[in-house]
Amino acid sequence: MKLTDFSKDINEWLSGSGPMSDIVISSRIRLARNLAGHSFVSRCSVEEKTEILSQLKETLMSIDLGDKLIYVSVDETSDLSRDFLVERHLISRHHAMGKGPRGAVIACREFFTGMINEEDHLRIQVLKPGCQLSECAKLINRIDDEIESKVEYAFCSQYGYLTACPTNLGSGIRTSVMLHLPALKMTGHIDKFLAAAKDLNLAVRGLFGEGTEAVSDLYQVSNQVTLGVSEASIIDDFEKRVIPEIVDYEISARKTLLGDQVNTLDDKISRAMALLQNAHLISSQEALFLLSHLRLGINMQKYLGASTPAIDKLTALFKIEAPEDRDVSITKINRLFMLTLPAHLQINHGKSLDPSNRDALRAKIIRSALGQN
Repeated sequence: MKLTDFSKDINEWLSGSGPMSDIVISSRIRLARNLAGHSFVSRCSVEEKTEILSQLKETLMSIDLGDKLIYVSVDETSDLSRDFLVERHLISRHHAMGKGPRGAVIACREFFTGMINEEDHLRIQVLKPGCQLSECAKLINRIDDEIESKVEYAFCSQYGYLTACPTNLGSGIRTSVMLHLPALKMTGHIDKFLAAAKDLNLAVRGLFGEGTEAVSDLYQVSNQVTLGVSEASIIDDFEKRVIPEIVDYEISARKTLLGDQVNTLDDKISRAMALLQNAHLISSQEALFLLSHLRLGINMQKYLGASTPAIDKLTALFKIEAPEDRDVSITKINRLFMLTLPAHLQINHGKSLDPSNRDALRAKIIRSALGQN
């Protein structure tokens, strides 16, 4: 199986389905683990990294997930391929930019990745669309138990699982959701949200995780404390309190847009449609922001029954006549989110492109998708 088998379409976590999917794009749970008897990755020799890679690759490839597993040698693949894997959230930016022997075991439906020799010897992740943290937890716990039956993890009765970064000590869990929060941005409440998240010991990052800024009104929110807190309590708190509160905050902002700021809403959607349908050069960041406004408009109509001049034009543009048409339209926008990212554009085009040619190709793909020449 080649990366081009992935690159032509979106993966499961971006399907636009699942609970609260108008605002919660996806759920992810990641576990950090290290093998007993070995140095942390930052202190490993090339020989030790090779030994760890060999052992964990064999272990991960033997897991039964009901899906075909593929192995990618991250250190031997091209820079473009690594960028592509980051864009699809299959490996981290840290893993892509690392040194020495390292790899990734990936489920073909892309709901699971095991990163070997990232910051820790092993980081496993499970992703699902919408707010499905409990389902992610069930699957990743089964995978973790199966791995632990075959290898010995570095574990201390006092501190729990030993990890390279002290903030991961204990359960080693990172629970995160990707949220689409355009109304908070438009109503000027996003800074209040970010401040509140900091007070709650939540990390808020951009589309591609640590070290990235939010683009397209997409934010990743995750826990920062793992020591002394059980996996179950972290997940329960996220799913039953943290995420519903953020979702309610965004819904309230959307209702404000429909009431006091409807002209602002209409202007954003109208400008987005006009530029996406007619531009001949669009940067990746601009495309993500403009598509974000279209996604907001469709979801406003879908979940709030909104009808404004711009939303009505958007409905006509996507030929939305029934509920299932709205779902198809969200999926179409999500596809454009992913397939117009730089590495996706180049892999699907079959060669590397300079930024100007990428911007031209991106604009052409979007115009075609929106029914323009």
